[in-house]
Amino acid sequence: MKRLLVLLVVLLSFAVVFGGGVVEIFSWWTGGGEEEGLFAIFEVFNEWYPDVEIINATVAGGAGFAAKAVLKTRMLGGNPPDSFQVHGGMELIDTYVVTGLMEPLSDHLKEWGIYDKFPSAIMDICSYNGLVYSIPVNVHRGNVVFINNAILEDVGIERVPDDWPGFIEVLKKIKDAGYIPLALGDKDKWEAAHLFESILISTLGAYNYNGLWEGRTSFDHPGIEEAVDIFHELMNYVNDDHAALTWQEATRLVFDGEAAFNVMGDWAMGYLKTLGWTPGVEFSWMTVPGTKGTFMVVTDTFGLPKNAPNRENALKWLKVIASVEGQDAFNPIKGSIPARVDANKELYDDYLVWSMNDFATNALCPSIAHGSAAAEGFITALNDALNLFIANQNKAQFLRTLRNAAGEYVY
Repeated sequence: MKRLLVLLVVLLSFAVVFGGGVVEIFSWWTGGGEEEGLFAIFEVFNEWYPDVEIINATVAGGAGFAAKAVLKTRMLGGNPPDSFQVHGGMELIDTYVVTGLMEPLSDHLKEWGIYDKFPSAIMDICSYNGLVYSIPVNVHRGNVVFINNAILEDVGIERVPDDWPGFIEVLKKIKDAGYIPLALGDKDKWEAAHLFESILISTLGAYNYNGLWEGRTSFDHPGIEEAVDIFHELMNYVNDDHAALTWQEATRLVFDGEAAFNVMGDWAMGYLKTLGWTPGVEFSWMTVPGTKGTFMVVTDTFGLPKNAPNRENALKWLKVIASVEGQDAFNPIKGSIPARVDANKELYDDYLVWSMNDFATNALCPSIAHGSAAAEGFITALNDALNLFIANQNKAQFLRTLRNAAGEYVY
């Protein structure tokens, strides 16, 4: 019996060291484009580690707001997944790193020989006190307008201005022609914040916008009030049912020929591709008016929780998502660009090459709505304040709420 027990322990140890078992991957990628991209990484993982079963633990909901609540409960309750999706920046650092719930990954990246394969600006977003705590699988651009080309042709618009007065004039023409000028779906609130932060970059500029989070720019800056005025004006041109729609349903209005424009991160591009459109054919794109030369960064990352049930398999997962093979399988489908600098550009369509080129040369601005720029408390306050502002149009109340939130969560 004693020999049998010893043999059993040896066999179990062998299984842990040499493979097998499961790995639970937690994410919110359930929608068109993103789910297909996730499955593409799973295929690479299965090729590398065919004896490890993936448990696909997804929680639906745009930008992960439902998933984040579930994840926080699990993490604080001592029941972490093996690895989980998290936006790089404050969402990662404030919630899980400062609280001591994550393992650093710097040594693993060096061991795999890829520490220098990521831009320093992205790795800084994923780091705390000089140590990397999550691996970026992609980079999304937030300040993009997606355009239904057929509607512009029908209305007779040959060029869309890249300034707000000219853009709003185009919105008026489109509305007069019987189309929805600007598709919006803010059922989950973050979508309105996504639009607002894009406007905010245009009125503040990259230097002052970044200064909000670096202590250099006051929340009394006149550019903030200007952004509120533009946001208020744009609400005259969105679909009446915006509060009942998700971001995907709003993007679908562009695909269905009901709406001309949609301001959304380029995951919308991935969604349009899954619906059957080709970038540069049925749809085109531009930076949000006034934001040329800036790149709003949204990066999805994965980390390693302390006490991960299947730690060795979690490291295998992280090695795959950090690899060129993993990133080049995922990003062309997801509608994002790879975080690695040595990815194969030939695999990416015209939109993504455009995005790659801008990412390499533009000023980078972290997203508020997607957890990189500000703490969770500030994001919640902004979402609620915008939701109320859309309803009551009380600008003074909105600005007061925003400044109070900055005093509590930013300064």
